[in-house]
Amino acid sequence: MKLTAKLIVITLLILAVNKSNFAQVSDYSLKYGIQGHLLAQDTEFPNHPYNTSPFLRGFFRFPLISVFDVEIGAGYGALNAVDNNEHKWRTNLVPADLRIVLNLFTGETWEFVVYGGGGILRWNVQEKPITKSPSDTKSSGWHGFIPLGGGLEFAVSDNVLFNLSGGYNFTFTDDLNYYNNWTSNSTTNDGYFNGGLGLTFVSGSGASDADNDGLTKKQEKELGTNPEVADTDGDGLTDGEEFLTFNTDPLKADSDGDGLNDGAEFKTYKTNPNSVDSDNDGLTDTDEVNKYKSNPLSDDSDKDGLKDATEIELKTDMNNSDTDGDGLKDGDEVNKYKTDAKSKDTDKDGLSDYDEVMKYKTNPTDKDTDKGTVDDKTEVDRGTNPLNPKDDVILDVSKPIVLEGVTFETGKAEITPESEKVLMKAYNTLLAYPDMKVEIRGYTDNVGSARANKRLSQRRADAVRNWLISKGISPDRITAVGMGEANPIADNSTPEGRRLNRRIEFVRINK
Repeated sequence: MKLTAKLIVITLLILAVNKSNFAQVSDYSLKYGIQGHLLAQDTEFPNHPYNTSPFLRGFFRFPLISVFDVEIGAGYGALNAVDNNEHKWRTNLVPADLRIVLNLFTGETWEFVVYGGGGILRWNVQEKPITKSPSDTKSSGWHGFIPLGGGLEFAVSDNVLFNLSGGYNFTFTDDLNYYNNWTSNSTTNDGYFNGGLGLTFVSGSGASDADNDGLTKKQEKELGTNPEVADTDGDGLTDGEEFLTFNTDPLKADSDGDGLNDGAEFKTYKTNPNSVDSDNDGLTDTDEVNKYKSNPLSDDSDKDGLKDATEIELKTDMNNSDTDGDGLKDGDEVNKYKTDAKSKDTDKDGLSDYDEVMKYKTNPTDKDTDKGTVDDKTEVDRGTNPLNPKDDVILDVSKPIVLEGVTFETGKAEITPESEKVLMKAYNTLLAYPDMKVEIRGYTDNVGSARANKRLSQRRADAVRNWLISKGISPDRITAVGMGEANPIADNSTPEGRRLNRRIEFVRINK
């Protein structure tokens, strides 16, 4: 027996040294359980398959070092068998032992262990055999014993294992069966085999997940998180989500320190909890969410062509693509048209920037696009072209107008080149008011007969009418009337007075 025990101990040590080839068993704080066994005696009497007896054992197991555990257990049962005369005998057993358990092979949901140890056995013969012992024997006593064996454990759940075990128990007595044949030539003591199954309960298992956060106790210990709380930092994400999925810090509610907790960033705002500025627009996520109410996932929240940070500098609305409501996007105003995105009318000419750009093609930053001395709004209102400086100056048609500068030589009706400059004003006026009809009135001085002057004034009025028609004005809009020497505006007795009386008047005849 002593040689056999030594061989078993040596074998266990060799297996321990070579254990690096196998996976390490998950750590735990405590294992405890109960096992039901069938015992088979190993004595001088024959051992038959039906000579088994029940045995119940409870145990507590603690991690020791590396792959070794220590187990304390105790049990109660009996050895039932027959002697050489087929007479039944029974001995009650109450063993208590201390075992060293080696986790030999380990899988994801199972492990194979071997054990060896020592303990004390209280035994008591309840029914004695009739076969007479060759030497003195006892019916009860306290003796040491050595349990050796192995077993398999299968995970039923995170905290429950199903175990199968079997082994042999060397005792330091030859009296278990009330038969002792100890002699100088024989040193064999009694023993018994055990085999059975049971349940093992795990407390503080490194593979357990008490808070159901997806991390084992071992992982949480390494991370420093609380294995009893699913969300250690209280940010709305479980420790497992933070460590395994999102790569955030399960010990910090706000991993990137931007003012938003990780749970809100993932679940509500869909931002990156590891980046202070998810959209890289120069604004922190928390400022976008809480201060500016902009989109932290887009560097241009309103899609107007300006980045959010730029809009803050310009004091435009980053959530409104058209801050001033003029119909032009802020980005186009700033980058393309160089207008003020906060003002509908950048040049204050009375026309909106949109109308100037899209409708009139004028310059929204210049009141007088064509530099003709009249602002764009006035030209638009009166119908002249704000892109053409030539039509800026027109006549005031609220009353009859003398076309100063339209002159004729005495007795003639031909328009001089100098007169055309003045007639252009009349022409522009007719362009500005396309529905207006006018009367061209010709006048003479009093030199000559009244009849002749009447005809001369008519020719002069016709000459002006024909000049305007030649420029494209509809004939239906112009009437020519010769007034002769009527209605003088100066004294005909002087050369200057007569010059003034030789005139052309421009008169609006419809309202």
